[in-house]
Amino acid sequence: MKILVVDDEDLQRDLLRGFLENSGYRVTTAASGREALKVFERQPFGLVLLDHRMPDLTGDEVLARMKAVNPLVRSIMITAYGSVDTAVRVMKMGADDFLEKPVDLRALLEKIRGIEQALAVEEEAADVAEVMDAGRLPVRVVGGSAALKEVLSLVQRVAPTEWSTLIRGETGTGKELIARLIHLMSPRAQGPFIEVNCAAIPENLFESELFGHEKGAFTGAVARRRGRFEMARGGSLFLDEIGELPQTLQAKLLRTLQEKEITPVGGEKSVAVDVRVLAATNRDLKKMVDAGTFREDLYYRIKVLEIEIPPLRSRREDIPELVEYFLSRYGGEHKTFDAEAMDVLVRYAFPGNVRELEHIVQRTVTLCRTRVIRASDLPPEVRFYQGDGDGSLNERLEAVEREMLIDALEKSGWVQTRAARLLGISERVLRYKMKKHGLKEPGGSQR
Repeated sequence: MKILVVDDEDLQRDLLRGFLENSGYRVTTAASGREALKVFERQPFGLVLLDHRMPDLTGDEVLARMKAVNPLVRSIMITAYGSVDTAVRVMKMGADDFLEKPVDLRALLEKIRGIEQALAVEEEAADVAEVMDAGRLPVRVVGGSAALKEVLSLVQRVAPTEWSTLIRGETGTGKELIARLIHLMSPRAQGPFIEVNCAAIPENLFESELFGHEKGAFTGAVARRRGRFEMARGGSLFLDEIGELPQTLQAKLLRTLQEKEITPVGGEKSVAVDVRVLAATNRDLKKMVDAGTFREDLYYRIKVLEIEIPPLRSRREDIPELVEYFLSRYGGEHKTFDAEAMDVLVRYAFPGNVRELEHIVQRTVTLCRTRVIRASDLPPEVRFYQGDGDGSLNERLEAVEREMLIDALEKSGWVQTRAARLLGISERVLRYKMKKHGLKEPGGSQR
């Protein structure tokens, strides 16, 4: 990475330059803000180390002008006059970090390496996104959060390999989607992608399902049948919910992964299979290993590489983009969620993750009669969600009461007599509670 060091003190500049060059970086220096801007306009830099107080221009001013030239430039502000206010201000302006003089060189190197890692993740995620946006892949991963970019970065590095990969994540996070993306970005993309749901196949049929069977191997086996491993030759086999794999089959799967061959049920000859195995689970396989319900050797065989998909509540910033995507997918292009409805969605924990959000959008698009989808159109479990137990009991009860009032008023068209009847209270009590919660009919007068 190429670094620009900007500092009006000769000794500080030379110290940083020598240290960074010894650490393997290419370094250019500037003794003033104006000199730094001239250098910055002539050549690209991945990172700028910027002194906060200089005689001609402040670090704030230099950073603002650099951001105008290249909004993506990374920067660390260095100053002898550090304070919380200064730190907050420079971070708001777009600085990636903040250090005080005298500079702790180890801390500086750690911060630079963290920025390098973040840049690498951004580039790898952008490469994957570019391939998807170009329409070269029949899948789409929606969102721009740091957590999702980390997943796409891993996909970019994992896909070209032949190693077995374990994809972990809660139900509804999109494990199959990521498995398909790995397959489509791999050298096996032209081969088949075969899926097996380990939780959906009866145990007595599992061996035949995976490895196939010969004619007459058991009652009903009237012809030879290929198993999923043979069907996936030259491609990828996706073992979904592998934590549900019967223990009796775990040893046979392990042997197949080790030997790269199978023996069909009722057969005597082994059949070579060229397959990459991708596995997924929403269970803690390590705990299952400790409990003796999942083989330890199989566990390490399937997780040569590992990708963990974060739950939707850990990447809430992706929710608005996902909502827009699902609206267009399910015929809601002309409908929008108003600000309050979107706020309710972003605050909700989504135990069912992206799949639950998808179903919520499907439901509202189907049932909402108006073009604008409001909070009142959302399912009750979303509207009345009160977080993970934060706040006092009184605060949580107050919030529930407010939501119930809004619900009744909206259902009754803000006619107070009807709303009071729905709630089973008098109009006087309703008016008192509306005043307490600051509720007024939108764009109208109370009736």
